[in-house]
Amino acid sequence: MTADLPDFLLPAGAPPARAAAPAPAEAPRADGHVPGEAGLWVFLLGDMTLFGAFFVAFVVQGRADPSGFADGAAALGTTTGGVNTLVLLTSSLLVAYAVRAVREGRSGVARVLLTGTVACGVGFAVLKTGEYAAEVAAGNTPTTSLLFTYWFVLTGIHLFHVAVGLVLLGVLWWRLRAGTAGRVRTTEGAAAYWHMVDLLWLVLFALLYLGFPR
Repeated sequence: MTADLPDFLLPAGAPPARAAAPAPAEAPRADGHVPGEAGLWVFLLGDMTLFGAFFVAFVVQGRADPSGFADGAAALGTTTGGVNTLVLLTSSLLVAYAVRAVREGRSGVARVLLTGTVACGVGFAVLKTGEYAAEVAAGNTPTTSLLFTYWFVLTGIHLFHVAVGLVLLGVLWWRLRAGTAGRVRTTEGAAAYWHMVDLLWLVLFALLYLGFPR
């Protein structure tokens, strides 16, 4: 008990009190946690920058020929593009819930949600492929007009990104099923990529299907 007393209150001959050990430092909080790996974000930002350059070129040329671009957009219509927009928004919601399920250790729930995400991605690809076939059958090809050149090129590149995202989600689903999913960051990285795919489509839909009204 004397060890807790100040030195001037200790009985004569008692050894001096030892200094109290410093309180352990509080562990830093993870409030600044960045989903996924840093390298992934470098890739995503670079990819979006490349698309951004295409978007700027599209807007500049569209302003130079608003009537021609409006005619092309009118030929495309908004039905299939609008449905695909809803499909991808739904997929992004599902993958966000899948990330939360993985963080909470609910792998079974995460697999169900990822199954829904993959189904939405496949549905998007099927609808987009059907849209390509319909436009070609109607005589609209990449050489028909500048609007259709952009439409085929940009949506084709985006569809490739969708395919890559589906592979990533499929691998993640399999690893969750096998119990080898690894760190939460793996799931966060796949989800971040999928959200980028969704974001790019929203811009594409706005520019190619809704932009340059008469």
